[in-house]
Amino acid sequence: MDGGMSHVDSWDPKQGEVAGPTKTIQTSADGVQLGEYLPLTAKQMHHGVVVRSLTSTQGAHEQGNYFMHTSYQLRGTINHPSMGAWLAHFRGAGNPTLPASVYVGNASRHPGAGFFPPEHGPLFVNNPENGMKDIELQKGLTKDLHTARMQLAGELDAAFVHAFGKQRNVAAHSGAYDGAYRMMASKDIVAFDLTQEKAGLRDAYGRDPFGQGCLLARRLVERNVRFVEVSLHGWDTHAGNFTTTPDLCEKLDHGLATLVNDLHERGMLKDTLVVVATEFGRSPKINGALGRDHYPKAFSATLFGGGVKGGAIFGSTNKTGEEVENDEITIPDLNATIGYALGLPLEEVAISASGRPFKLADKGKPITSIFA
Repeated sequence: MDGGMSHVDSWDPKQGEVAGPTKTIQTSADGVQLGEYLPLTAKQMHHGVVVRSLTSTQGAHEQGNYFMHTSYQLRGTINHPSMGAWLAHFRGAGNPTLPASVYVGNASRHPGAGFFPPEHGPLFVNNPENGMKDIELQKGLTKDLHTARMQLAGELDAAFVHAFGKQRNVAAHSGAYDGAYRMMASKDIVAFDLTQEKAGLRDAYGRDPFGQGCLLARRLVERNVRFVEVSLHGWDTHAGNFTTTPDLCEKLDHGLATLVNDLHERGMLKDTLVVVATEFGRSPKINGALGRDHYPKAFSATLFGGGVKGGAIFGSTNKTGEEVENDEITIPDLNATIGYALGLPLEEVAISASGRPFKLADKGKPITSIFA
């Protein structure tokens, strides 16, 4: 949820002045309440757990976004891997003919592969409804002629690759060609064609980039793509929070609730972890422009499926949502929890090109108690 989603209008609703006009609604899970703008998700909360005790040290967008993706603070001297890159590093690509991970949305601040090889980074898809462009041979170009051209290109490049092929950028260029060629030949490239889905299901997800991105995520996970991220931008509600947030929540509500239910009905939810996160929360105090400002001190995330105890709450804030009251969780802790759910070795060290050691979630510890 790019921009800083308001926790007090969604996952951690409050009463009194800080609530503004936002009302609280009941959910399918006893004792779990949400903000009124998520009525469809409320019906799926028996599959999920709300973490209401997140805190961060980063209160600016770029720094907060980077911290959430990597567990490390933004530095000019190194680029750290995102979670999808760590997963590719430890487990490889789930489908050898498709990318190891996919990002749907505007990726201007995404850290990608970090110091890992570029092929560990995601394939960036700006608009899921456009399908995958430029994956068919040019008109009149036969498969045999294309193969011959690729062989000729390889022969022409041979001396250069022999001399410089171990350099990161050269290897990345060659790897990109190989990956594109595998995708062109893959029967699973059909995953990117959303027109194969029934119109009613596409409507349920929401006919917007986020909703259709969630549908694309399900289609990719079905074909063993291990990691998919779908972004919903626009949560920076310094002004007009109570007009912008309901509109954004409506998109989130349709896409998220339908994804969770769709995965459940297909028997996939128990093996798929759905995480809703944002770089920081927004101030419980309403400013003079009827907005909420940046607030990293206390905010929320939500997890569905993937072995979590459904219908639960972890941690809490005080009655105004300004302070974490119980079970404080840091960003590295949340990422360690995701890594734990994925079965990744949290204590294993990876060495960057500069020779420095790093772990998937830095010093973060997983919240093991939220799993069944």
